[in-house]
Amino acid sequence: MKTNMTALLTSGLLLLGAAGVQAAIPDTATLYKSPSCLCCDGYAEHLESKGIDVEVIDDQELRQIKMDAGIPYGQGSCHTVMLGDYVIEGHVPFAALEKLFEERPDVDGIGLAGMPQGTPGMPGPQQAPYEIMSFKDREASPFLTL
Repeated sequence: MKTNMTALLTSGLLLLGAAGVQAAIPDTATLYKSPSCLCCDGYAEHLESKGIDVEVIDDQELRQIKMDAGIPYGQGSCHTVMLGDYVIEGHVPFAALEKLFEERPDVDGIGLAGMPQGTPGMPGPQQAPYEIMSFKDREASPFLTL
């Protein structure tokens, strides 16, 4: 009986911890993309599958949006997401978003440059580790490798 109670208590604490991380992530986002980019729609669907309501804006001025968001040179991707107080650039896996909102570092956002195969919204298997970068004041720093 004591073992079952301990297991039940541990399970409950784990669920509360997971719910706390999930609850910390905003439930709405805005994704800016080119009208012709379908992988961006796939990323929006990925976020929606995690409970985030995504407004997709097809915008021809992505360069200006990225500049205004402070994306460092060479760190761009095909879409830019505004999620809470952070900018998410590219096909960033959800695990990185969980870490970002759990730790809440003093950064402008995080990003995954390019369009790596196997990331949310991109077809195929992962070919190499995903090097997610954080950025602040247009300077990139390593954030997480997945």
